[in-house]
Amino acid sequence: MAIEKVRNYLAQWNVEHKIQELNESSATVELAAQALGCEPERIAKSLSFQVNDGAILIVAAGDAKIDNAKYKAIFGTKAKMLGKDEVLEKIGHEVGGVCPFGVNAGVAIYLDESLKRFTTVFPACGSSNSAIELTISELETYTPYQEWVDVCKGWNE
Repeated sequence: MAIEKVRNYLAQWNVEHKIQELNESSATVELAAQALGCEPERIAKSLSFQVNDGAILIVAAGDAKIDNAKYKAIFGTKAKMLGKDEVLEKIGHEVGGVCPFGVNAGVAIYLDESLKRFTTVFPACGSSNSAIELTISELETYTPYQEWVDVCKGWNE
């Protein structure tokens, strides 16, 4: 189960105990915000894309949407999300539990600027009923990310 993979991954920083396993679904931004009692924009959603021959993850705020022009300027291609049936195989987590922890080797991870306006955010932890509250600094520490990017819209207008 992917939550166990995430738990083992986060154990290297001794923070696996901070994972919250919820009684209800946190598979969407709205459900996660409701289950956690926080604003939807503080949910750190992980979006899966196909870029050339590989998969990437972009972790963005819950109220952010991909801006195709910004995305293409950075990645050199049109934003093409992975299909639901491709996500587990290419990323290592199922839709609803995708997170930047314990992903498959070769998956490049990017953090979107939309997250920087919060003190803490809530990424999933590999299942559709889990999350962890992290500061932005902790998110940077625990995520093997490539760089911060600005590829979203809708959150700063």
